[in-house]
Amino acid sequence: MKLGDGVEQAVHSVTMLAVLPEGGLLSAAALAEFHGVSPSYLLKHLQALSAANLLATVPGPKGGYRLARPAEDITLLDIVLAVEGPEPAFRCKEIRQKGPNPLPKSAFQRPCQINAAMLRAERAYRAELRAVTVAQLVREVEEADHDGAIARRGCAFLDANIRHTPTSR
Repeated sequence: MKLGDGVEQAVHSVTMLAVLPEGGLLSAAALAEFHGVSPSYLLKHLQALSAANLLATVPGPKGGYRLARPAEDITLLDIVLAVEGPEPAFRCKEIRQKGPNPLPKSAFQRPCQINAAMLRAERAYRAELRAVTVAQLVREVEEADHDGAIARRGCAFLDANIRHTPTSR
């Protein structure tokens, strides 16, 4: 299964927004700059995350993005579904019923077993994504940062780019 680049960008952006202090915001441009990605491409995914009520937006030149709910309440599945949509990765077209010398529909009484296997895999995949919260990701990133380099880089960037609003999360 291949997920689009937008999923990676969305997960990293949401994870970064999860460490903002109360009332903190980051602009789409700042998030794109930090991750070295196209601002217009990232903006499309930030808008999808906002439409899914994962991010809140504050409009205007001093506006930006923040989490719409606590990081403990946002899962990887929430992010993937917001960016990629709810459709399963595998979509059976019933090609077993096509081709030369097709059999009558009555020969296909049972559901396609290939489709059934793929849907079982999809359920397992989604269950795994549902089990991981953004709060867990933040903790794992912090634990993996043995020398503090990741934290120093992030803190320096946030200090230079964070915006504040009196509205709380």
